[in-house]
Amino acid sequence: MDHETQAGLIRVAHLLADAARPVTLAHFRTASLIADNKAAAHFDPVTIADRAAERAMRDLLAQERPDDAIFGEEYGHSSGTSGLTWVLDPIDGTRGYISGTPTWGVLIAVGDADGPVYGIIDQPYIGERFAGGFGQASLTGPMGIAPLATRAARPLDQAILLSTFPEIGTPTERQAFEAVAQQVRLTRYGMDCYGYALLAAGQVDLVIEAGLNAYDVQAPIAVIKAAGGIVTDWSGGPVHEGGQVLAAANRQVHAAALELLQPG
Repeated sequence: MDHETQAGLIRVAHLLADAARPVTLAHFRTASLIADNKAAAHFDPVTIADRAAERAMRDLLAQERPDDAIFGEEYGHSSGTSGLTWVLDPIDGTRGYISGTPTWGVLIAVGDADGPVYGIIDQPYIGERFAGGFGQASLTGPMGIAPLATRAARPLDQAILLSTFPEIGTPTERQAFEAVAQQVRLTRYGMDCYGYALLAAGQVDLVIEAGLNAYDVQAPIAVIKAAGGIVTDWSGGPVHEGGQVLAAANRQVHAAALELLQPG
């Protein structure tokens, strides 16, 4: 991919984040916010802000990149002819969004069949934007612009582990997760996509989750890899289609966690 194409994709990715920000903020922490439930067996909320933010991004892509495919959480797949797909999660962490916590974010990724090449994790309320791909990784926020870099290697017993749900995955997956959690210094929950942003920013060592979709993980993959980290499934393979996710600050802590996640 030439530099002109890369620059164009970066420009559009940031335009998408700019478009989603005011839409999500218009409803955040408002008394009128109502969440519908998308699932029958459990609570899987969706709000007017989720739908409106994705529509805003899709409308912009129709203008800027009409030949690209789109895969969004709320409106599914739209076909394209360019070989590139934009993967959108208009609000990752809707449970946090309706609870008023600032750990939700807008996830934007663009890539091909091999996975994302550029991604953004945007937190509109805090005003932080984590972006990575094409050899660059940066955080833009209240303190200005700074490069992103993951933590250097440290023993597993000094590591910090994040995950969104304490009841992660199936009982077998929970047992594997606990094998890692029992070895690290600190485990924290409830971060949604912000946990991956903190890993890219060098604040934590590991994020381990299960049951994710492509739109949950593609932007974090791009940002973390650009910052020097590694993201795989629990077998060490590609995970851009979702599933069991192991994100690590470096190969050493990734290998230590991966060994404990392996069955048997």
